[in-house]
Amino acid sequence: MKHQIRKWGIDPPGNEIDLYTLTNDNGITICISSYGAIITSIQTPDRYGVADEIALGFDSAEGYLNDFYINNCPFFGAIAGRYANRIANGEFSIDGIIYRLAKNNLGNALHGGIKGFDKQLWKGKIISGDDYNGVELTYFSPHLEEGYPGNLSVTVTYKLNNSNELAIEFSASTDQKTVLNLTNHTYFNLSGCRKPITGHKLTIFSRQMLETEKLIPTGEFLDISETAYDFSKSKTIGRDIDSLPFGYDNSYVLENSKGISPMVALLQDEESGRYLEIFTDEPSLQLYTGFYIPEVTGHKGIKYGKYMGVALETQHFADSPNQSEFPSTMISPGETFESKTIFRFGVDK
Repeated sequence: MKHQIRKWGIDPPGNEIDLYTLTNDNGITICISSYGAIITSIQTPDRYGVADEIALGFDSAEGYLNDFYINNCPFFGAIAGRYANRIANGEFSIDGIIYRLAKNNLGNALHGGIKGFDKQLWKGKIISGDDYNGVELTYFSPHLEEGYPGNLSVTVTYKLNNSNELAIEFSASTDQKTVLNLTNHTYFNLSGCRKPITGHKLTIFSRQMLETEKLIPTGEFLDISETAYDFSKSKTIGRDIDSLPFGYDNSYVLENSKGISPMVALLQDEESGRYLEIFTDEPSLQLYTGFYIPEVTGHKGIKYGKYMGVALETQHFADSPNQSEFPSTMISPGETFESKTIFRFGVDK
């Protein structure tokens, strides 16, 4: 295993952006930017041993900084926070105090607001253990940044091992009660980003999802057995997608107790042989098939657009601060928020 650090660009305030590259002994390479703690690249071999790009992103930092991308931001590979997903009407209350957030999605707060964690510069350092190389990135979010209460210290750690596992670990602490929901927003395309993801096979080990109205949960869980939303048995993403006006953007309910779960999802591309297994301690998996990915040029000049990537976001439920029946996303002083997700890459030869 090996790692590399290099200067990659300059953020808007004029600070240097670092790019960290992790490589294991099996030909898997992952790049992470200190800007947004973004996974900018994942390269894995196909069944013939040929490595190719399987994550949407850009070859240079400028791709994430230009106005077109920011104005149409699909959050390629980024850490979404303070609150991943949506908070209805951009507000919630704690102990009778109403906190009003930056609204950036149809009157709601999405993925942390106008300048969420995806657009902040994180401090990074290389870490290593007996069986992994990794990157630890930290960010300090001041009280009322984007409207959220409390001074929050956040750490995200990416660890790549020779079992072809990328572990993403979050931890955070606060000096007053606040809410927190973190996820990584990588869009995968196991074909080498050569074809839409509608031909990928997907299994999600769940038969329930959140009922929503305009993407905001109603508080009810729906049985989705034998519906277009049911991926409990492997099927191509495209099989039923035309019956949905905007593709999939749905929260699947996971049967998790504390600790890392059994596999919650399996993504497969039969032509390349690549597959991805997902494990998490989070209660939900958000499936987003990229209906709104803008037409933009990504890695190696490849043109992205609708359905060119699928995001499989492990997280707590949307709008949990306003839904008393959902698992709590509140953390208090003296508590440590912790979460872990593992992406395991493989190939069927």
